[in-house]
Amino acid sequence: MLTGLKNAFRIKELRGKILFTIAMLVVYRIGAHVPVPGIPFQGMSALFASAGDSFASGAMALLNLFSGGALSYVSVFSLGIMPYITSSIIMQMLQTVVPSLHELSREGEVGQTKITQYSRYLTLGLALLNSIGYLFLFKSFGIQFNGIEGTPEIIFDIMVVGTLVAGAMLIMWIGELITQRGIGNGMSLIIFANIMAGLPQAIFQSIESGATGLVVTAVIFVVILCVIPFIVYLERGQRRIPVQYAKRVVGRRIMGGQSTYLPIKVNTAGVIPIIFASALVYFPAQLAVFFPNVGWMQTFAGALSSGWINWILNVVLIVFFAYFYTSMVFNPDETAENLKRQGGFIPGVRPGKQTAAYIKNALNKITLPSAVFLALIAIVPSIVFSFTNNALIQAFGGTSVLIMVGVVLDTIDKVESQLKMYDYDGFFK
Repeated sequence: MLTGLKNAFRIKELRGKILFTIAMLVVYRIGAHVPVPGIPFQGMSALFASAGDSFASGAMALLNLFSGGALSYVSVFSLGIMPYITSSIIMQMLQTVVPSLHELSREGEVGQTKITQYSRYLTLGLALLNSIGYLFLFKSFGIQFNGIEGTPEIIFDIMVVGTLVAGAMLIMWIGELITQRGIGNGMSLIIFANIMAGLPQAIFQSIESGATGLVVTAVIFVVILCVIPFIVYLERGQRRIPVQYAKRVVGRRIMGGQSTYLPIKVNTAGVIPIIFASALVYFPAQLAVFFPNVGWMQTFAGALSSGWINWILNVVLIVFFAYFYTSMVFNPDETAENLKRQGGFIPGVRPGKQTAAYIKNALNKITLPSAVFLALIAIVPSIVFSFTNNALIQAFGGTSVLIMVGVVLDTIDKVESQLKMYDYDGFFK
């Protein structure tokens, strides 16, 4: 492990990517502590301290977690990465129902560039709506503006909304820069940094929660350490479908004839189903901030943000998005066509439609258990938190652990691929 890390810093190009990624994450964390002009720092702390309020401890707590505590500070990055995630969900779903977008997605790099541009515009619109909602939320909790006396309130409203929108677009830009010029997926790394940023405070709160706080904290860490190997096993698990290539003569050479396998990941979707499900479940909570004085809206948002309705919705949406995202990234029909074109076939299965049906059936069989496992990892800590009210479980529960392990494994894979390009050993021999 240490040798692989040392080799990574020996390569100039790889070293530059790693340092660039770290620098961008540092810039992001600095921005998470820069308050919005005119609003006192930690202006929302009282809201998140009121654990008894289901709306605060549910929806807003998750939004605050995904923003790395920036929302409780009322910083320029209060919106976090959620507008970008929500726009990505919408665009990916639209690609399956809008023919023109589906065609764009099949046009390679040019089409993906246009879809990315549409996602940016949608992110801008969502950020504008969310920032207006947060403005209403700030006012509903009595946050006082520190402005110049006699200045119209509308001026401060525009300034707050503009600052939050600019912060959201800057986060999107940082995420795309990390993806293009750094190591790993920028969106996932930003969420990873946000979760890690809230971990120390959650540990202290858990230890100080009572006489048995230290014991409970130790037990939680033991459970987490026991769960991590299962998560790694799920992330690394594969269903290997045997493939045989027929012999063929090309010029004077005989090609093919060898046996290999088609690897299909057990968890093809990774942590995306949990992120997408969380974004949709807590979307009503984001809408509820527009109507702070409407009782039924707050009740509805609170019901979806915690309790058995939240747990059931999370399970259903995680399973749905596991299948949905798997179908987006792995197309059995295209895989079967490519095998047929290259002279490959699955023993005992006819090339073409039967091969596609065989691959689709195998994919469905392994997706269901992985989706159920993801759902259990996501909701069990929430259920435990509803009974214990332990801050560490909320901040470092199953979803957080799964995201962190998935991001770490994905980043290690990308670094290893770069190391092998330069004939260096990876992290694991």
